[in-house]
Amino acid sequence: MAKFLVKLQRYFRRKPVRFFTLLALYLAAGSLVFLHSGFAGEPTVQGSQRGAGAVEGPGLPYLGVMELSRGFKAAATMPAGGRRHGPWFKSTSKGPAERGKAGDYGSNRSRVLRGRSGREKEEDRARYIGCYVDNTRRRALRGVSFFDYKKMTVFRCQDNCAERGYLYAGLEFGAECYCGHKIQAPNASESECNMECKGERSNVCGGANRLSVYRLELAQESARRYGSAIFRGCFRRPDNVSIALPVSQLMLNMSVDKCVDFCTEKEYPLSALAWTSCHCGFPTTLFTLHEREDEQLCAQKCPGEEFESCGSAEFLLVYQTQVQDNRCMDRRFLPTRAKQLVALASFPGAGNTWARHLIELATGFYTGSYYFDGSLYNKGFKGERDHWRSGRTICIKTHESGQKEIESFDSAILLIRNPYKALMAEFNRKYGGHIGFAAHAHWKGKEWPEFVANYAPWWATHTLDWLRYGKKVLVVHFEDLKRDLFVQLQRMVGLLGITACQDRLLCVEGQKDGNFKRSGLRKLEYDPYTPEMRKMISGYIKTVDTALKLRNLSGVPDDYYPR
Repeated sequence: MAKFLVKLQRYFRRKPVRFFTLLALYLAAGSLVFLHSGFAGEPTVQGSQRGAGAVEGPGLPYLGVMELSRGFKAAATMPAGGRRHGPWFKSTSKGPAERGKAGDYGSNRSRVLRGRSGREKEEDRARYIGCYVDNTRRRALRGVSFFDYKKMTVFRCQDNCAERGYLYAGLEFGAECYCGHKIQAPNASESECNMECKGERSNVCGGANRLSVYRLELAQESARRYGSAIFRGCFRRPDNVSIALPVSQLMLNMSVDKCVDFCTEKEYPLSALAWTSCHCGFPTTLFTLHEREDEQLCAQKCPGEEFESCGSAEFLLVYQTQVQDNRCMDRRFLPTRAKQLVALASFPGAGNTWARHLIELATGFYTGSYYFDGSLYNKGFKGERDHWRSGRTICIKTHESGQKEIESFDSAILLIRNPYKALMAEFNRKYGGHIGFAAHAHWKGKEWPEFVANYAPWWATHTLDWLRYGKKVLVVHFEDLKRDLFVQLQRMVGLLGITACQDRLLCVEGQKDGNFKRSGLRKLEYDPYTPEMRKMISGYIKTVDTALKLRNLSGVPDDYYPR
């Protein structure tokens, strides 16, 4: 035996590759046996038979693995009659008899039951109250809404609605979340709420035009009320206030909170204070909120709160409540194939996604894209999945700037933004996502100088190419769109061949931010542009300005030149 071992040792010393290959195969075989014995289901064994010395499963090749396997089995042991799973699988299913009563877990009914069990665990935070009918024209919950076609969960919807102070949270189509203070729809059968949540398969998130509704059980009464309102300004009282603002209430002890709460309860997005009178309504052609007055004209103290202003009989102090104006929220694909392809062209970082959001709200039709961005689709841009030539979308997002690509479109909206802002926005998107921020190390490292050197010339050539090769190009400056959204959006919608509804455009003004506005809270504490960068970019600005003026267009806005 000793001679055999010596010969074997010499053999492997001469050919070490074979030795290590054999060793690797041996270890792999042992690992497979260990995994199989640990995770494979075995016949039911009564508790008394599971002794410390009992060896279950197939025969094992050597003692080390046998002892390890035995220890693992002891840890994974379940009560008699139960099935074992790997540690990542936490089964909540019951025994075979009870599973039989519940029915097939693939059916709609079983999904509803699973959703209910999940709901019962959420009782401390929210209480499930039923399945309700929903309508795209007249929503059951009329507060804010948001979509996520990849990661929506019951908790995420509840959390978002609770954060904004709403009483109810509703989920629909497995991916849509709606908030509100009042349910304005009839009940539906529980079996109709049968769609699993996109981000949580064990729970139900409504159905087709059906809402799974929860009442949010919040600890603080102040949080449960209506959240914060947005100050809109001081405005002259409209001529026929009872028509412009149809709901009103006399409040002798008036305060801003009281009027905002009253209008929120009545499901109106505007709250207008006229000293002891509270008016509620929507922005309309009778009350557009376009002509602001000096705030001193609304500075009369509130009867119920001496440190607040409550307007006067002639001048109204207006706040926007947390109620969502749903007059512009319905969207769909074009009913017939579009005869012309309209581009929504911009340099990256120039606000294309925001412009798409505005166009969809203003027209009621989805926008498409030359590319496919899953994150945008998951946030509600449903035209993102369509091929850009499908003809089902009102316009197509593109950052392309080649002659062939530009000539593929019949007309275009060309969105131009200050290059200093556009470059920073695109750098943040590239390294931080659509609404994130690039890390400090990226700004200070080699990435930022290289990015500016490559992208700054493209900012200029992008605009020059579209002016040169584009057919019927409407130039819109991002800064003008922010400053005068109503007028600029009218121009954009006009090019798309849609008759602009005034009330719908006014509704868009109240919902203008959308879900893709990068927070302004996190700003760089220094100017990332070096003198050399500024000199280069200023040259490109002058080139674009000249090109615009040669085509009898207004040049770039004045604020492109502060540097």
